[in-house]
Amino acid sequence: MRAMRLHEPGQPLRLETIDRPKARPGEVVLRVLACGVCRTDLHIVDGELAPHRNPVVPGHEVVGEIVELGTGVGDLQIGQRVGIPWLGQACGHCPYCVAGHENLCDTPIFTGYDRDGGYAEFAVANATFCLPLPDGYGDAEIAPLLCAGLIGFRSYRATGNGHALGLIGFGAAAHIICQIALEDGRRVFAFTRPGDTDTQTFARGLGCQWAGGTDKPPPELLDAVIIFAPDGALVPQALKMLRKGGRVVCAGIHMSDIPSFPYADLWGEREIVSVANLTRQDGRDFLERAARQHLNTTITRYPLAEANAALADLRDGRLHGAAVLVP
Repeated sequence: MRAMRLHEPGQPLRLETIDRPKARPGEVVLRVLACGVCRTDLHIVDGELAPHRNPVVPGHEVVGEIVELGTGVGDLQIGQRVGIPWLGQACGHCPYCVAGHENLCDTPIFTGYDRDGGYAEFAVANATFCLPLPDGYGDAEIAPLLCAGLIGFRSYRATGNGHALGLIGFGAAAHIICQIALEDGRRVFAFTRPGDTDTQTFARGLGCQWAGGTDKPPPELLDAVIIFAPDGALVPQALKMLRKGGRVVCAGIHMSDIPSFPYADLWGEREIVSVANLTRQDGRDFLERAARQHLNTTITRYPLAEANAALADLRDGRLHGAAVLVP
């Protein structure tokens, strides 16, 4: 099969022909129909996350059709469309897994990081961590839901019940989550790179009440802010946007260091929390929501061989919505 592989962080991916994976007990092999390009992939490729294996095939927003079943797989069937998310396996017996927090597992396996992912024509996955996908979405359209949507949804639920929600970094995750927030009756305030009027117009077109650069304050204090951008300097800025009792949710797996800030900006029972990975229950809950409320994903398609171009467009902020590879 063809695959785009990372051999050394900081270097472009290479298009190579490698052996197609085979299913071991408890695994399935998928023919990849589409794979979203996530900012976490960019952190891996750029070396901002320490390498776990080299070479590796990135990609963890994988939509595929099952073409091979290992023994003991259970209810999955040949020809079924499923998704492979970031959390590819958890141990099931560490204190976090036992307590229902498999997203914090001590020995997790991540798709496209610890095992090969979806920047390829075929991918193998642990069957119990595959997510059956709802009808009504095309393969490329549903791919961003498998991380941008899933992690965004976990972050959204961490904000509580406030009505005024800020989204900093209006990319793949924010353009999905704003639709859910608006459906829930919240007012959404979008923050982009300073001067990015195109993305601000895009956010307002989706229904955001206000959109502006991160260099501008919102027109009112907010109940919660989700930070999708990997810039730690945005955390003190977000605190200044909050009402008392408000919460800043840091949604990314990687963020630059947070600079010091006055305690007065945190006082008033304001909170800063992070979101780590996802659980299978997150996936089931979110995809059930996506089946009830059709979520419109704005995507740019790229052939598999142009994965480096997709990553560059993401790195440089040239995308509205999400990039998706279609082998």
